[in-house]
Amino acid sequence: HMSVFLYTAPIFAALGLHWLLPEERLKPLQWLGVAVAFCGIAVAFLGKGQPAGSAVAPNMLLGDAMGLLAGLLWGATTVAIRKTSLSEAAPAKTLFYQMAVAAAALLAYAAATGNAGFRYSQAAVLSVAFQSVVVALSSYLAWFWLLRRYLASRLSILSFMTPLFGVSFGVLILDEPLDAGFVLGALLVLAGITLVSGAELLREKLRRAR
Repeated sequence: HMSVFLYTAPIFAALGLHWLLPEERLKPLQWLGVAVAFCGIAVAFLGKGQPAGSAVAPNMLLGDAMGLLAGLLWGATTVAIRKTSLSEAAPAKTLFYQMAVAAAALLAYAAATGNAGFRYSQAAVLSVAFQSVVVALSSYLAWFWLLRRYLASRLSILSFMTPLFGVSFGVLILDEPLDAGFVLGALLVLAGITLVSGAELLREKLRRAR
């Protein structure tokens, strides 16, 4: 459920870039692709609902709003990078800025909420190492490198595949059940990506043909 709101980030990024950068403007067919991909995420995740017998959280709407805000802010980071001098900065420098600010903000929040203590365990160390090296360092370094070479609105649509990969690995590794809603949602996401990317490739071919 939360993934639907969090992965509105490409929508917000595309909207912001569409108005701020002429070269990032999407064509109607590409907007259709964004809508289809987002509908695929909704179909794949909203249909799961809550476990039988569980009560709906009274602050569920607040949680949904926070998830949507997270998607907005995530999309805003892409817009900020493309619109500012960071678009020409080395990927390693952009990553350093983001990680340094995030580390300072999170440590300050932990201290303010009384959670600044350290509890060491093998699982905790491995988890932090994975998040730091694989998720934060490797993936974001590759993302910032791609942002310097490709249009952000075309790249952002690919992030719709992230929760689908998560569910797929859950099925393959954790033997979680695969329902028809997820299969339909995955097909819609792939169709949306094809519309966005395919329309751009077709437009580029027509431009070269002229």
